[in-house]
Amino acid sequence: MQPNPKAVELLLEVETFNKDIWECACGEGHISKVLEAEGYKVRSTDIVDRGYGKGGIDFLNGVYEWDGDIITNPPYKYAKEFVEQALRTVKKGAKVAMFLKLTFMESKSRKELFTNYPFKTLYVSSSRLQCAKNGKFDSKGTAIAYGWYVWEKGYEGTPSIRWIN
Repeated sequence: MQPNPKAVELLLEVETFNKDIWECACGEGHISKVLEAEGYKVRSTDIVDRGYGKGGIDFLNGVYEWDGDIITNPPYKYAKEFVEQALRTVKKGAKVAMFLKLTFMESKSRKELFTNYPFKTLYVSSSRLQCAKNGKFDSKGTAIAYGWYVWEKGYEGTPSIRWIN
């Protein structure tokens, strides 16, 4: 599932990022294309070649260092692992932004993640943001609420929640 480009545009209205972005689960490029249009230099990779970016890059099982920020919509099944890997990959002060269900805050295993690595800001849309399924956006809307979780590596404060539209 890839977010509607509007979701990325809303994030960029309220958050600034490094000029170098790694989109490590790029799928068909929905996030990357918006970032590139806004002037960011985007490294787009995915474990599967979906016709955009470089396929065959297993983000979860590699050892990486990245001198920029990471913005992605990871497979929900591996979202926690993507957050942890992204925070290991970036340098102190860099940002990691993940487009995830609001229910990502639930569960004991993720509570430990949030205790050890508190996100800085959760941006919630006041209207439901659609995701593409198999590359297509459904005009009927969605019953699932999503938000942008933004971590800043090294941040130790209390997370804040803000609305983006």
